[in-house]
Amino acid sequence: MKEPELRAIVIATLKTIAPEVEEDDLHADKPLRNQVDLDSMDWLNFLIGLHEKLKVDIPEADYAKLVTLDDVLAYLKKKLA
Repeated sequence: MKEPELRAIVIATLKTIAPEVEEDDLHADKPLRNQVDLDSMDWLNFLIGLHEKLKVDIPEADYAKLVTLDDVLAYLKKKLA
């Protein structure tokens, strides 16, 4: 899967949790939860949504690795390879 397609899926999944999100307002290198004001349950629902859409297992031990949008994209790209 190419990065633009993966990014579109990640953003679409994020918008199911936080519909007010504007992709152009996101900074790929800043903590995503802070930018979108997601609490822990919203974050968990976001990760579950990615799991369901992409069929990628995201173990709880890896949650701390997923801080920025860049982190999420790199992680998913590696898992999908």
